[in-house]
Amino acid sequence: MSTLSRILSRDSHLNERQREWLHHLTGEWQIIADITFSDLALYIRVESGVMTAAQARPATATTVHQTDFVGEIVPDDEAAVIEKAATTGEQVFGHDDDVDVRLVPVRFEGEVIAVLGVITAKFVDRVPMVLLANYESIADALIAMVTTGEFPIDGSPSGYRHGTPRVTDGLIHVDTEGETIYASPNAISNLRRLGVEKPLQGAMLATEVIELDGVSRVDEALPLVLMGRAAWMTEIERNDVVISFRAVPLLVKGVRHGALVLCRDITELRRQERVLMSKDSTIREINHRVKNNLQTVSALLRMQARRAGEGMTRAALETAQRRVATIAVVHEKLSQTIDEVVDFDQVFVPVMRMVRDVGVTGEPVITTFEGTFGRVRAEEATALGVVMNEIISNAIEHGLPGGGRLDIRAQRDGTRLHIEVADDGVGVGDHRPSGLGTQIVRTMVLSELRGNIEWLPREGGGTVVVLDLNIRSQA
Repeated sequence: MSTLSRILSRDSHLNERQREWLHHLTGEWQIIADITFSDLALYIRVESGVMTAAQARPATATTVHQTDFVGEIVPDDEAAVIEKAATTGEQVFGHDDDVDVRLVPVRFEGEVIAVLGVITAKFVDRVPMVLLANYESIADALIAMVTTGEFPIDGSPSGYRHGTPRVTDGLIHVDTEGETIYASPNAISNLRRLGVEKPLQGAMLATEVIELDGVSRVDEALPLVLMGRAAWMTEIERNDVVISFRAVPLLVKGVRHGALVLCRDITELRRQERVLMSKDSTIREINHRVKNNLQTVSALLRMQARRAGEGMTRAALETAQRRVATIAVVHEKLSQTIDEVVDFDQVFVPVMRMVRDVGVTGEPVITTFEGTFGRVRAEEATALGVVMNEIISNAIEHGLPGGGRLDIRAQRDGTRLHIEVADDGVGVGDHRPSGLGTQIVRTMVLSELRGNIEWLPREGGGTVVVLDLNIRSQA
């Protein structure tokens, strides 16, 4: 599938700044598509002719083109007309039985770098005439800004993020002083919900909104946005209603001639965000309490192990205590995050030290860690923590009873995680590990981490445990 980035870098002769300008344009051009009720196409020169680099459809009308032609070479007769717009730097108009075509030179720093095609169906039952007349004047202003390199506006929010107003959400056309020339029905409804009851036409939009009583949250940028003086986005909240506003100044040779102010009722979006934040806080609190409870259980097991004396009972209690403590470390890190994803390096290092300190009873064991585990989801972090705990404790207890060296290396590549745990101890020989810890490790590696594990002899003596795991995407 061809993308704008790929087409511009692979096929065009544009420099990096020019390519970035076209990315910015296509991030903003949905406004033009919706106001002109038109399909849009971005044409660029390539070695073999003229190519369609990007395409957009209006949300306010039926699309003209049912197919996607991004990445295709334009037929020669159409390319000749597009080249005319590019070489003359003037708009070129074309017509046929079904559509009107407007070819607009796209300027950046005084140079035409592409051509914008505005393709409009001739016979569409579109909108009332009063709306159409206002939309056409705004469309002419925006298209003229494209030809002079003034649209998109530098510093304006690019693309459609969560809660960004669109033309279909509500449109207000204000003049140079901020007086309302036209407000769409959706814009009127949005402001009614906010508490503006007066007719908007002829009124100062900023005055009507800012003078509302009981406003609980207002941005200092609000007056500038409502008057169309800055290409910014802001919000206002009143009586639990939240409306976002975005201004697009209409410029003629750098001089502001009014503005387009888009508005959107984002009350439900903000309510959902607050619910999610509340849920996140609850999850963090649960993880914190689980961590506290596990630490209590770990302390009780440690006390019981001390009382058990030497032997299998004490060893079993110490092993259980270590496993519980490992899980507690994972929950401690989860209690500090908001997305149920942890940087496992921060989990692993304290677990490695804890296992080494508990497991080494005689000669010292030197441990090293190299690489990174990356970020891991909560459900996999617990399993991975237990697995690493068991492998390291087994290596220290059985492989390095007389001390030695333990090297851990982790390598993350997307969803793939490769881990090697190497010791210079006695080695596994022909013996296949089969204890309870090994069974736990095999089960978790296969079922929860979707990978495989091998115990191999290390060159020069000792053992290497190799794990290849498939970590879920964080998306």
